[in-house]
Amino acid sequence: MARLNATWWQRKKYLLHAIVLALPVWFIYQSLNPQFPALWQEQQAGEFKIAPMPLNEDAPYSHHNEYVKDFFIAFNQGDISNIRQAYLNIGEAPLPLTEFAKDEEGLMHGTAHGQHAHAIAPKAISADDKLWVTIQTWQGQLHTLQWDIPNQFISQ
Repeated sequence: MARLNATWWQRKKYLLHAIVLALPVWFIYQSLNPQFPALWQEQQAGEFKIAPMPLNEDAPYSHHNEYVKDFFIAFNQGDISNIRQAYLNIGEAPLPLTEFAKDEEGLMHGTAHGQHAHAIAPKAISADDKLWVTIQTWQGQLHTLQWDIPNQFISQ
């Protein structure tokens, strides 16, 4: 039997369905057009010229019971196959290689076009902290680079 008087819900439910169908379009657009902070200043370490870039401006997050911040590392010069191991950490000093050997956090991984790392970080980044990159080559050479942390990443 047909209703003669349509209720509010009967008149508006199709609008709700249209909104639900349109939302994936917005999320697909956002995922295909990500916004990243700018690359930091490029520095030279031995044969390598590298520039780090944080993947977002958020504070470090807990990952496997350790606080980390995600970084992309652009290798603008040098052969990545000459690297035995490379690590990132945020703090007042670079961590020793024995500290990195305990877990996979901080380890650079990726392709010749760029590396990714979950840089070991304190829960709140202070003005005294720096980003440290430690690179060990197959010949046993150890290179350490540092970058000052920009103000937008420092916790107040």
